[in-house]
Formats: sequence, structure tokens, C-alpha cells
Amino acid sequence: MSFTRVILVFSCVGLFMFYSCEDTQSKKNKQPTIKNEKSISLEKPNYQNDTIKTEIQEKTDSSSVLDQDLFKLTNKNMKDFLLQYGKENPETLVRINTKFGDIHIELYKQSPLHRANFIYLVKQKYFDETFFYRVAKGFVIQGGNSDRNQMAQKRHDIGDYTLPQEPIKGLKHNRGSVALSKQWVNNPSNRSTPYEFFIVIAKQGAHHLNGEHTIFGKVVKGMNVADKISNVPVDGSEWPKENIFIKAEVIK
Repeated sequence: MSFTRVILVFSCVGLFMFYSCEDTQSKKNKQPTIKNEKSISLEKPNYQNDTIKTEIQEKTDSSSVLDQDLFKLTNKNMKDFLLQYGKENPETLVRINTKFGDIHIELYKQSPLHRANFIYLVKQKYFDETFFYRVAKGFVIQGGNSDRNQMAQKRHDIGDYTLPQEPIKGLKHNRGSVALSKQWVNNPSNRSTPYEFFIVIAKQGAHHLNGEHTIFGKVVKGMNVADKISNVPVDGSEWPKENIFIKAEVIK
């Protein structure tokens, strides 16, 4: 082979190796770019979903959407929601079942927010995770709370809100009256806590509470059951030593 031919052969081999290396390096450089583009495109639906959720929340806050699965009750949206819910759910009789028997509570239409709130919680099965957790001897029994994780989760799901007072003229805390409890600190308007209710046990009533709470119902059957609950052993914080579970259902 002549010297010139040798040079040509080596030159061709060199050029082939050069272009081969360049192509390989080019592919390596492009691969991360493709991965980055894919990761960005996968994130876009999440941003879009967040936008959709925000729009649904805004509609819900204005009470145009009444699907309970899409929102939580707040002080901003609870009035419109409960008034509408009350129109669609006009029931006024609830049965509270305990191991001592049943207590029937009639709800007053004159306190529309409180009535609708109670019916709503019953239908959401909220009270089924709670106890009669406070027994104040000769005074009241109080339900709607517990130390169960399910109760805390249920409150979280339903929402954080309070109810304005709805006083009914001439109504007093007589024996058998049912009212919602309230926070005593930083609550100048006496707004009701939506989740906890009490039944007056005292034979002479509890008239010192008049004007402090909204009475939204009365016991019409099973006051003897309420009396049995009022006599159970309690600890130093008035919590029954044995849990008194609640099951609640709407009768009519």
C-alpha cells in the first residue's frame, strides 16, 4: 500500500470516529431536556385542578353550590347554606338513642339556623361519634363531644363555625329544654357552638341561663332516660366514668 493511500485510510477512520463521538454526545445532552419537559407537563394538571377547586370553593361560599362534599362550613357561608338546607329539610323531630333508652327532641322552627344545623349534623352522622360527655348532677346533661379520633375528623370535615343567637320570645330554660352550648371567653355576641347541645335536667329549670343560650328544642319523650343519664357516676370533671354513646336519627 502506498504512503498516500495509508494517509487517506487513516483520515477516513479519524473522521468517522469524530462524527460518531459527536452524535453520541448530542444524544446525551438532549435526554435531560426531554425529562424536564415531561416533568413540567405532568405538573400542569395539578395547577389546573387547584384552580378548579378554588372556583368551586368561591361558588360554595356564595351558597350557589350545596354539595356538602365540596366545601366546609364557615362563619362566612353557614347562614346562606343553613337557610337553604332548612327549606329542603323541614324535619322537626329527632331521636337520640343511648344504652338507657331513647330521647325524642322536638325542634323549634322559630330558630331556623339552629334547627337546620342540628338536622344537618344528624344526617351527617356526626353525633354517632359522640357521647353524653358531661353530667352536671341536678342541672344538665351535655352531648355532642367525645375523645374519639372519629369525632375530631368529623368536625374537621364539616367545618369550623359558630351560630348567631336566635332567641325565641318568652322561652326559658325550663326542665327538658334543649340548647346549644357556647364559648364563654371572647364571645360577646353569645354565639353558639354548633356541635354540642345540652338538656336541662333541673326540676326548677336553669333560668340563670336565660338570654345566654339559644333554646332550639325540647324533650317530648324520654325525659326519664335523661334522668337516668343524669345519675350515672362521674369523675371530677363531670365526665361519666362509663361512656354513654349516642346514635341520632331524624324521625320526621
